[in-house]
Amino acid sequence: MKPNFSLLRWSALFEGSSLILLLAVAMPLKYYADFPEAVKIIGPIHGILFLTFLVLLFSHTVKGELNLAKTLAGFFASFIPFGTFIFKAKALKETA
Repeated sequence: MKPNFSLLRWSALFEGSSLILLLAVAMPLKYYADFPEAVKIIGPIHGILFLTFLVLLFSHTVKGELNLAKTLAGFFASFIPFGTFIFKAKALKETA
């Protein structure tokens, strides 16, 4: 049976988007526009999305649907801007 990575794909998309939003919008607003509320709002949202991505990633690994190399790639990709987008495109590509 083919594994269903659709939730993991969506999670990678949202986690990556929240990281970019945090780094490219909220952090500059905090330090250059003296608006720390942006980080107080986006930071926890990103944290929840990050943890959700990791839980889904490791749950697919425990089920045997992802090998260790792809799991580690996804883990490290989650720390790099645009990393989860590349992980989603390369490691989780749909086979029809």
